[in-house]
Amino acid sequence: MAKTKLMRLLLVIAGCLFLMLGIMGIVLPLLPSTPFFLLAAACFVRSSQRLYRWLIAHPVFGRYIHYYRTFRAVPLHAKVIAITLLWLTISCSAIFAVQHTALRAVLFCIAAVVTIFLTRMRTLTAEQTASYRKMMSDGTIDNK
Repeated sequence: MAKTKLMRLLLVIAGCLFLMLGIMGIVLPLLPSTPFFLLAAACFVRSSQRLYRWLIAHPVFGRYIHYYRTFRAVPLHAKVIAITLLWLTISCSAIFAVQHTALRAVLFCIAAVVTIFLTRMRTLTAEQTASYRKMMSDGTIDNK
């Protein structure tokens, strides 16, 4: 019994940590946010239904977690924004902050690999978006 409570507590703490890292990733260009939100959701679903429902129903990042977990897809605009910010950040870093040509090449290779990964991910369809909106309006997903 005590082992279960300890595990739940550790998962809640880990979920909160991942949530904070995800929020930091929104404003720090090289720190990813979505993987941390997904990790937070995974921790919360195993430890606290209240926190999980709050996270999924959150107006900013809840729908992206739902889209990825349900459909394994990302909205097109999210892909475009991510790739644009990735290349802007990498380019500025390579031009202004990195002096060595080899390191610049590494940065651009990383950007190319991440771009390939993002473009190969499924793109969310209009029907999938509509199903999420319907779930929100029906109250299937709420934060209560």
